Amino acid sequence: SSAKTLVISYIGMQTQEVAIKPSLKVVMKSDTEMLDEVMVVAFGTAKKSAFTGSAKVVGTEKLEQSQVTNVTDALAGAVPGVTLTSNDGAPGSKSSIKIRGFSSINAKNDPLIIVDGAPYSGDINNINPNDVESMTVLKDAASNALYGARGANGVIIITTKRANMSGEAKVTFDAKWGANTRALQKYEVIDNPGMYYEMHYRAMNNYYKSTGMNDQAAWLEANKNLFGSNGGLGYNVYTVPDGQFLIGQNGKLNPNATLGRVVNYKGRDYLLTPDDWEDVGMRTGLRQEYNFSVSAANEKSSFYVSLGYLGNEGITEGSDLKRLTGRLKADYQAKKWLKIGGNMGYARFDSNSLSNNGTSSSTGNIWAFVTQMAPIYPAYVRNADGSIMVDNNGIGMMDYGSGINAGMQRPFIADANPILDNKLNTRNSEGNAINGNAFVDITPIEGLKVTFNGAFNLDETRHSYVYNPYYGQFDSTGGTVSKYHTRTYDYNLQQLVSYARSFGDNNFDILLGHEYYDYRYYELGASKSQMFSQGNKELDGAIIDGQGASSYKERRNNEGFFGRLQYNYDERIFGSASLRRDASSRFHPDHRWGTFWSVGGAWLINKESWFDASWVQELKLKASIGSQGNDNIGDFLYTDRFNIINSNNSLGTSFKSKGTKDITWETNTNFNIGAEFQLWNRVTGSIEYYRRKTSDMLFSFTVAPSLGYASYMDNVGNMVNSGVEMDFNVNIFDTRNFTWDVNVNISTLKNRITMLDPDKLITTEYTADGKGYKGYSNGSFFIGEDLSMFTWRLKEYAGVNEKGESLFYKNVKDEAGNITGRETTTNHAQADYYITEESSIPKVYGGFGTKLKVYGVDFGINFTYQIGGKQYDGTYAYFMSSPYGTAGYNYHKDLLNSWTPENTNTNIPRFQMNDQYSGAMSTRFLTNASFLNIQNINVGYTLPSKWTRKLAINSLRVYMSAENVFYWSKRKGFDPRQSYDETTNATFYSPMRTISGGVSFEF
Repeated sequence: SSAKTLVISYIGMQTQEVAIKPSLKVVMKSDTEMLDEVMVVAFGTAKKSAFTGSAKVVGTEKLEQSQVTNVTDALAGAVPGVTLTSNDGAPGSKSSIKIRGFSSINAKNDPLIIVDGAPYSGDINNINPNDVESMTVLKDAASNALYGARGANGVIIITTKRANMSGEAKVTFDAKWGANTRALQKYEVIDNPGMYYEMHYRAMNNYYKSTGMNDQAAWLEANKNLFGSNGGLGYNVYTVPDGQFLIGQNGKLNPNATLGRVVNYKGRDYLLTPDDWEDVGMRTGLRQEYNFSVSAANEKSSFYVSLGYLGNEGITEGSDLKRLTGRLKADYQAKKWLKIGGNMGYARFDSNSLSNNGTSSSTGNIWAFVTQMAPIYPAYVRNADGSIMVDNNGIGMMDYGSGINAGMQRPFIADANPILDNKLNTRNSEGNAINGNAFVDITPIEGLKVTFNGAFNLDETRHSYVYNPYYGQFDSTGGTVSKYHTRTYDYNLQQLVSYARSFGDNNFDILLGHEYYDYRYYELGASKSQMFSQGNKELDGAIIDGQGASSYKERRNNEGFFGRLQYNYDERIFGSASLRRDASSRFHPDHRWGTFWSVGGAWLINKESWFDASWVQELKLKASIGSQGNDNIGDFLYTDRFNIINSNNSLGTSFKSKGTKDITWETNTNFNIGAEFQLWNRVTGSIEYYRRKTSDMLFSFTVAPSLGYASYMDNVGNMVNSGVEMDFNVNIFDTRNFTWDVNVNISTLKNRITMLDPDKLITTEYTADGKGYKGYSNGSFFIGEDLSMFTWRLKEYAGVNEKGESLFYKNVKDEAGNITGRETTTNHAQADYYITEESSIPKVYGGFGTKLKVYGVDFGINFTYQIGGKQYDGTYAYFMSSPYGTAGYNYHKDLLNSWTPENTNTNIPRFQMNDQYSGAMSTRFLTNASFLNIQNINVGYTLPSKWTRKLAINSLRVYMSAENVFYWSKRKGFDPRQSYDETTNATFYSPMRTISGGVSFEF
């Protein structure tokens, strides 16, 4: 042959052109763009051009841009139709993932996680993100119907790395070091002690004036009670000359006052001075990560081995995660007709966590303290010279507000200081997790393949919760020790037969399979109190049995028979159909089996002979429809359940919950239509419309207490999620030394309940303009037909009256009870609830980003965003409340603009002590939930290979990376990313900002 150049290509690798020589050695390099051409899908792979469903692949390059502990967190802003929310930013926490909205109100909405072909029930934190090659998100029925009941909420397929076909071993090492800091912004609260005293004085002064006192009398009474128990703050941290008050008649701090006050209490001098509780309670955590791998492959075999270590300190003492991981993945072509392989992953983890996260009123919640504490209180007990006092146990004393500090009583969550509690208490969880799978592929004749897959997950975790005997929640019991051991074990067996055959331009691929899944969970625990010492943290180190010994076991299983037919005509027209018969032990034996299906089709228009638009490289139309069940409903809902109790040392039972024998699958019917395209060799993208209907949706219904149980579950409702998803990627420049790419995805979501059982509708409630909806309330939400499942039901704020009092709307009714209009009232208890028709679900959400490479320098930045939706800002409402029943929490600076006789042009009510309605729950605090977040920033430099090869290094890159960098929302401190189904709350563990530097080698 006269050819002088050999072109070598392989799926997922960059095409190589080499000069023909008698002997050649070619090293194939991974091509992340080409990887999109072949996707890992249900029970196999598929060419992207032939795929009829809706899926998105997140490849290695995208994963490497994210600095995450949990690999699924890398999906934020990367996949159209996918949302992540989290109200816990602690190390090892997990986000809640939703794919194309919500399928249920009472059942779980979590997607199915598949790791290397098998369901994964373990902690996703136990999978090292550095071991992951790609994640494929399956979003419609054509994509995930083969997973049956467990795939109704979408599927995330995680594929771990394997060796590239290079022939030589590849060794990689990556190390990074960084810092974790608080990413949640602080509310604009008053941080100046003097200003805070002025604000609280204003509340007291206004109250005394409202009782009829004149200005002079109110001034004297407010100053007299400013530090007392009758609405006062308990502490005075200013020194004021004898005979003078802290606050003058003009409402301002006495100019002669000096910060810091020495008090003699029981013959001992104490210095009272305020601390910044956030500075005391927070820290900068160290994050360090190391990853090492060796891989090699040839035409017969491949292997991948990795080791990884992560040390991740939280931003408060007592919260951290240490994780050691390892993975071995190998396959071997033993015979032309036989291929075998296996994959084993191991994780050793050790984590510490905080107690009472998110419980705003708990005495053990450090976040409630550091975010809500007024800026006048000391965190420490100090000697007169400012040094911290030490108790008889050698512990530096912290102020619990209980009188320990110069006899002072703090009204705000008295007798508590979770900063010291976290130093003395232990909430540790440590254990081991193993997951593995193996396969055998048998190809007896061309086109026919028989596959046997087996997989398991085993997680053993030991929990040790020790609460100190000296201070805090358990000092009265002499401390408490609790020990728990949990084991999660599951296994999955699959038998697959596939046959591919072509007849001219007609290509067929048939898959038949059987799957069995078994899940088991075990728990054993006990507790004791009255500890011998803080150092002995075992049950034998305490003497009083806590009556808390318990054990629990759970088991469930699924079984399915399925088939799929795929058709391909001349690489232009594609069709697919699937059918699965599924069983779940979560239902009564009469209702355990369900049948689910899907059909889909696609047309590559650009492959038609008549299509001659040279600027269009790909244009594909596709559509699919299918049905799936959802068994994510919990266990034993079909039968009555009882508690076993001790009845005067005799065996007894109590009724726990009412079962519903006929309870059955929630059924999801999904329709998807869309187009995929590639234009000018630079623009790729997709546009899709989906409609996802849930039938026989589970609802919880309350019953009369006389029946002996509170509620029962039944299948009574339908709900629809629909929207449009758009995904665009543009290669703006592509030269040898300069490339620039931009990506953006946009998703819309409309969620509506379309049907409720008319026999079980509880009430009719109305909007402000009188439109009625039938349904029932669910906390602060209203469940009604033609409404979103997260439609707010609140009392409506009407501003302030001429006295500066809060106003709320109430209905006016005629003698027959018909609503004839509305009027305002100052009594929140008499105001009516209204259906706001506002939902916490955003109207638009997605992500966008860009990446550049200039010579050896690379830069990337990615954003996430959402537009629309309303969330209730509960923390802001708290900071805007007048002191009622207690005092000592902080105030928002917006209160400086509250109503006064001189400032009537405001909707913030008069700031007055004992006004119980100033911060009452209403539409006043319903807040636009739009946000923009810088998800991550990466910048790096890859040294020229001519330098590194002298050191036997194929590649060397140094880089800086930042994760969860900064966000903008309607109000500083307000974070709409926390949740859709509850109010936002600053008493949750803040999300962490991580900034790291690292170096990566390849040998």
